[in-house]
Amino acid sequence: MGNLKMRKSSKKQRVQTGRHGDQPLRHNRRKPSRIPVAGILRNIGSGFLKVFLFLSVLTVISLTFVMLYNYLLTSPYMKLAHVEIRGVDKGIRNELLQMCGLTSEQGLLGLKLEALKKRMEKHPWVRTATVERRFPDTLIVHAQKEEPVMLVLLDQFFYMNRQGRLFKSVSLDEEMDFPILTGLSKADPDKMEKLDQTAYVLNVLKAQKDLWSLQNLSEIHLNKNGGISLYFNHIRATIRISRHNLARNMEELKQVAKHLNESGKINLVTQIDLNHVDGAIVSFKENQV
Repeated sequence: MGNLKMRKSSKKQRVQTGRHGDQPLRHNRRKPSRIPVAGILRNIGSGFLKVFLFLSVLTVISLTFVMLYNYLLTSPYMKLAHVEIRGVDKGIRNELLQMCGLTSEQGLLGLKLEALKKRMEKHPWVRTATVERRFPDTLIVHAQKEEPVMLVLLDQFFYMNRQGRLFKSVSLDEEMDFPILTGLSKADPDKMEKLDQTAYVLNVLKAQKDLWSLQNLSEIHLNKNGGISLYFNHIRATIRISRHNLARNMEELKQVAKHLNESGKINLVTQIDLNHVDGAIVSFKENQV
């Protein structure tokens, strides 16, 4: 009996340990991995649906804005009812309205402000212009009118502004009560430089007072040698100056004129030349001194 039990026990041990001792007879097999195709398709479909919904909403919003914009363009509440042009007189205002074709049939929102600005600045009397909308029905224009300070004689008379720029030819029915610039040729290659010099002379004279002010200036003549001659209403003499020392020349001129007045010879003078470092040279009428 004892031997029988021992053999059974040994057999049981062999069954548990298998044929190779410590290696198990059976082992767990891993299940093959499966790709979740259905889940991926569901995710892709969901993504496409979200993009489609987003694009649909965006399209609806865009169409709404387009429809609203088109409505505002044609809405009777947005028609151009008032145009305020400031800075110019009534005549120029009417010319600007005609140049730009502004009518009450136009919509305020549809106006191209930059194009209107450029068109208005083509008017010879408009130096600069700014244009703005004032909803619902008003256009505001701020125009800066050109200010002539001199007439320039080329092949005809032209207006010159304070910046030394010619902006318009002078018509017979327009004002001509300005100093005149002579001695300049239309074909002169240095024309712009000479106009700048003339503008500088005017600015210096603007600061002068009494008899030597800009109001009493009648003519500026540009000499061929590069010099400048001034002519004033109260004296018949030619005043020759240097553009490089103009402020100093004007002080010297006042002193010379004061001396000539005190000596009673001012009306006998034909020329005062201030282009000399050692003082002014005064010329008189022959046999009058």
